[in-house]
Amino acid sequence: MTVRFFQTFLVPPAAAALLIAAAGCRSAYVETTLENNGPQAVSIVEVDYPSASFGVQTLAPHSSYHYHFKVQGSGPLTISFTTLDKKIHNGTGPELAEGQHGELRITVQPDYSVTWDKNLSLPR
Repeated sequence: MTVRFFQTFLVPPAAAALLIAAAGCRSAYVETTLENNGPQAVSIVEVDYPSASFGVQTLAPHSSYHYHFKVQGSGPLTISFTTLDKKIHNGTGPELAEGQHGELRITVQPDYSVTWDKNLSLPR
C-alpha cells in the first residue's frame, strides 16, 4: 500500500520536473558589451535601463566591459560618462520592453558620440 501511494503521488511531480527541464526554462537577459573605441579613457560610466543601472569607474581606450541584466519595465537606455577634460557626455539609446533578451553593444566612438547595436527579441 505504501509503495502504491508514493508511486501515485511522486511520479507526476517527477514527470513535471522533467518536462520543465526539457523545455529549457531560463530567465531572459540582455548580454551587454560596453566599448570605448576612443583614444582616451572615459570615467564614471553609467548605463541606465528600465528599473536599474550599471556602470564602471574607468573604461580604458580600446577596451570593453561585459554585463548582463534583466529588463523589468519599459523605457529608454541612457548613458553618461566623463572625459579627461571633465566634460560630461550623455546619450539616449533604444527603448526596451519588459522581457526582452538578446545582445546589446554600446560603443563610445573617438568623437565621444555613442552607437547602440542591438539584437533583442521578446520571449515567445
